[in-house]
Amino acid sequence: MPSSLYICYFGLGQHLVQTQVIPYLIEIAKDGVEVSLVTFEEDLQDGDAANELQRKMSRKGIDWHWLRYHKRPSALATAYDVLRGAWFVRRFISKRKPDVLHGRVHIPMLMAVLARKLSGHKPKLLFDIRGFFPEEYTDAGIWPENGPLYRSVKKVERLLMKEADGFVVLTEKAREMLFPESADGGVDKSGRPVEVIPCCVDLKKRFPALGTAALSADVSDLGLDKRFVITHVGALGGLYLTEEIVDLLAASRSRRPETFALFLTQTDPSIITPLLEQAGFSDRDYFVRKVKPADVSDYLRVSHAALSFVKASFSTQSRSPTKNAEYLACGLPIIANDGVGDTTEQITTDETGVIIREFNAKAYNNVLDSLDELLSDREALATRCRDSAERRFDLERVGGERYRKLYRKLLKNI
Repeated sequence: MPSSLYICYFGLGQHLVQTQVIPYLIEIAKDGVEVSLVTFEEDLQDGDAANELQRKMSRKGIDWHWLRYHKRPSALATAYDVLRGAWFVRRFISKRKPDVLHGRVHIPMLMAVLARKLSGHKPKLLFDIRGFFPEEYTDAGIWPENGPLYRSVKKVERLLMKEADGFVVLTEKAREMLFPESADGGVDKSGRPVEVIPCCVDLKKRFPALGTAALSADVSDLGLDKRFVITHVGALGGLYLTEEIVDLLAASRSRRPETFALFLTQTDPSIITPLLEQAGFSDRDYFVRKVKPADVSDYLRVSHAALSFVKASFSTQSRSPTKNAEYLACGLPIIANDGVGDTTEQITTDETGVIIREFNAKAYNNVLDSLDELLSDREALATRCRDSAERRFDLERVGGERYRKLYRKLLKNI
């Protein structure tokens, strides 16, 4: 039986791992691949809790391992984790001889490259690039543009690109920027497979067909029956255009006093609530809370529209916002800004929302006019949104099938 080790520099309990790692591994295993996963945990201790997590993952068909995550000092802690991770992977190779090492973004991929160089057995290396990591840090202002850290990571990135045997990117824009020659044949100049796999969602389990599930008591208790609900899911600050989000909400409130701002976010509420209050929202006009992944669909189903505002930059050409797939799965039209991944083309082609190209009062009002037109036939709009989610972002038929196809190519000559 072919086997794979997936290396992830996040903790098992994080939302991203629960929605964008584990479901894909379950899909990959459907092709008879024995999947293992190593994560980096900040708070977990050896003992009953870890053993229970291991049993839980085993029931999903995943052989799970974990290492301690170190946070400070940042650069040194990360370097230490890379070395420990590479040593773990080398021992795993020696003992289990996996056919594929699957690195989720740059740091895990570096562990995989180092481990393979130190091993007699040479697994295939799958570089799951996801985003443009160095550029994201400069665009967000975390690293100085073209500074020493950026240049060092770009040098490492070139090594990872050279050593990889296959690639995953999230958007056609990213493919066009990195592997334009792969658009037709699905391989790069060296004949290595390239797949575009956007951030998908489990439409069967997490987002059932429209109108098939009852709302939870928590959502019903919000009393939103007579409100016009605009929702934002995910982080705030950094590359996310928080002030522009509030400006759009304020423009809606000036037209519709019943506008209600719904934020499902892991970010500290103090980032957003003062801005809402300055814009005239009382505490009865907004809801800001972190909710469980399983509850997200309930909140989305009482919404009228959803927001996806991210700074347009070089790095965000590689982004496939998971929130967009979740919105569409719940029949929600999206208000998104231009210049982020494939979002503009998808929304325009499928008629599932409105694209904003400037951030000013005139643009906000134009967007809200267009939204009103879309909502004039809300049932047809919801159906288009759901159809778009099924066609573009279904976990099994899109994400799972493309990962299985990529693994078949990697395993073909083993």
